[in-house]
Amino acid sequence: MKIEIWSDVACPWCYIGKRRFEAALAAFPHRDAVEVAWRSYQLDPTLPEHYDGTELDYLSTRKGMPPQQVSQMFDHVAREARGEGLDYRFDSVVVANSFTAHRLIHLAAAHGTQDAAKERLLSDHFEHGKDIGSREYLTSLAVGLGIRRAEVDELFTTDKYADDVRFDFEEGRSLGISGVPFFVIDRKFGLSGAQPVETFSAALDQAWQEANPLVLVNSADGAACGPDGCPA
Repeated sequence: MKIEIWSDVACPWCYIGKRRFEAALAAFPHRDAVEVAWRSYQLDPTLPEHYDGTELDYLSTRKGMPPQQVSQMFDHVAREARGEGLDYRFDSVVVANSFTAHRLIHLAAAHGTQDAAKERLLSDHFEHGKDIGSREYLTSLAVGLGIRRAEVDELFTTDKYADDVRFDFEEGRSLGISGVPFFVIDRKFGLSGAQPVETFSAALDQAWQEANPLVLVNSADGAACGPDGCPA
């Protein structure tokens, strides 16, 4: 069973959704048969490489949201994050374009460390105030995952993996995805948003049952007990 997750590194609900999905997957009896793939999505592709201002400034000026409303939203999201063991620090978030970070995730996928890269990027962005657009930071992250520095340098000297990121964008649009996180199971089931663990669990169960229907063989030939008792 394959699960594709469209997500942006700059999306606070994406990290919360990741934690809730992981909890459901950990309890799923067939988790070893599940392949998870992270797909790229950008909430604001027009964002400059670096934005000279805070997250509050960015949302209130570029998105036209009143500062008080933004602060209330931060408080609400931070409470939800704490419920998943995450320590969001919106006052320390560095606003930056996430396109190169998405390319790094694709590079990490080629090395079998995609989930680790996604986890680090989300945590460092929302909990540790790291600059996800910084060459120095992205290089350090990738090298820490065992990726050769020369391969990371290609992200800044060539367009490597840029087409892969854009393909994810286009494929997401073709599936009707207009917000993240968005979870697609076997290209049959879609879940939008950071759903409760129970919702993810129910979706996993339903998708597994449809992909692996129970086939009864000679079911009428053997004795069996029913609601009215057992045959003599």
